[in-house]
Amino acid sequence: MTEAKYKRVLLKLSGESFAGESKFGIDIGTLTRVAKQIKHVVDMGVAVAVVIGGGNIWRGDEAEANGIDRVTADYAGMLATVINALAFQDILEKEGVTTRTQSAIGINQVAEPYIRRRAVRHLEKGRVVIFAGGTGNPYMTTDTAAALRAIEIDAEVLLMTKNKVDGIYDADPLKNPQAKKFDHITHLEALNLRLEVMDATALSLCLENKLPIIVFDLQAPGSMEKVVRGESIGTLVSSG
Repeated sequence: MTEAKYKRVLLKLSGESFAGESKFGIDIGTLTRVAKQIKHVVDMGVAVAVVIGGGNIWRGDEAEANGIDRVTADYAGMLATVINALAFQDILEKEGVTTRTQSAIGINQVAEPYIRRRAVRHLEKGRVVIFAGGTGNPYMTTDTAAALRAIEIDAEVLLMTKNKVDGIYDADPLKNPQAKKFDHITHLEALNLRLEVMDATALSLCLENKLPIIVFDLQAPGSMEKVVRGESIGTLVSSG
């Protein structure tokens, strides 16, 4: 088996991806396919942490637009990520992957509190760590949580998955068949071009800390394994 290029990675999963072909809810088949990919990577000796969104259960921006207070909407979104994390933990463990969930908001009956040193120790022992609850703060997206946690645990790369999109384009490829895909782009170029890689706060964190990002389609068979081996798939965002 080809040796992995990256030994510690953080995988960002959107909540929307958990819904499969539906708009809302959790599709067990989709979670199982993702869990199998993670198991292959863990079996290669790669330490894997995961940050999960909650958009398949609760969309804070839509709730705010309908009159719910922004802070309240954001905290509800954090709870949605905990639901997703617990479901995904169960699926991972059914695939034989030892998993721990840590939450940035206190919910001790179902998840450990987020403690950086404990999270790193879990990774060192070969456990997958799921980070739920975003950063624990309103006004911060799960993209920002992914960038922050990746930096805190010394991940070598942040893996961003897009729903049905295999990289970064200059336009939405699902709407514009003429959209041009980038194989490589710098953090600064992504910020200046306002490409929808992740929110600006998260992207700035990656820029300041020289954390590379790889954007790819996790639904493509074997894609995560190819990424950690260093194969050129998706789009690489780096400092130079």
